[in-house]
Amino acid sequence: MEFNSRRIRVNDIELNVVVEGEGPDVLLLHGFPDDHAVWRRQIPALVAAGYRVIAPDTRGCGASEIAPDVRGYAIDQLVADLVALLDALGVGKARVVGHDWGAIQGWQLAIRHPERVERLVALSVGHPNAYARAGLVQKLRGYYVLLIQLRGLMEFLSTRSDFRMLRRLAGCQEEFPRWKALLSRPGRLTAGFNYYRANVRLLFAADYPAVRVPVVGAWSSGDRFLVERQMTNSGRYCAAGWRYERLDGPDHWLQLSAPGEVNALLLKHLA
Repeated sequence: MEFNSRRIRVNDIELNVVVEGEGPDVLLLHGFPDDHAVWRRQIPALVAAGYRVIAPDTRGCGASEIAPDVRGYAIDQLVADLVALLDALGVGKARVVGHDWGAIQGWQLAIRHPERVERLVALSVGHPNAYARAGLVQKLRGYYVLLIQLRGLMEFLSTRSDFRMLRRLAGCQEEFPRWKALLSRPGRLTAGFNYYRANVRLLFAADYPAVRVPVVGAWSSGDRFLVERQMTNSGRYCAAGWRYERLDGPDHWLQLSAPGEVNALLLKHLA
């Protein structure tokens, strides 16, 4: 499905941004190894419900430009991109929905710039403090974060035998042809890995302040990368309201494997 997109320069980089519909603004933030298309089953539902959807390919992803080095993917820069994007589109405050790395960015945007976030819906990934304190099982499930630190070697291993390692790690066969096409382009796999390389502390530190906007956290029982407690315990760090939604069955990419449930959840909690 094709959506209306435009090129918007923010800070030092040009982003590809889907903008569809009219009404209150909903900012959709994808994770790795995705781009805006991971929201293809949510965008029409949100537009039909009377929202304006803003779905960027974050830096280095999709059709957006690649930052020149690892430092260009530090969380400070990622959040600055989001603020600059809202400014460029004349958005004072948005409803924010994030998945995977998009959820991480959404939490940080809400922590650092609560005046720009009307409310946050975090899919799969909880508050950074809750993630860091989620215990040994969560650390073991995140083993790939440490492997990705092996620069060059992980790029080499990931692309061998038709991206076999990445295919097996992700486990989402529906999306694999899209991921392969996205990441086969020069520099794109490294750009995705650089999110993890530039923000290792973010995944393990537990000294972030509480969020002062209303938050809904959703986790799916088929998620092979994240334990439930890193989401349920996020309520301890939400000072302006917290709701938890558990989806039984869907995998990590719940917006694709359970679009009806996710759409109903979004329409319920964004209203």
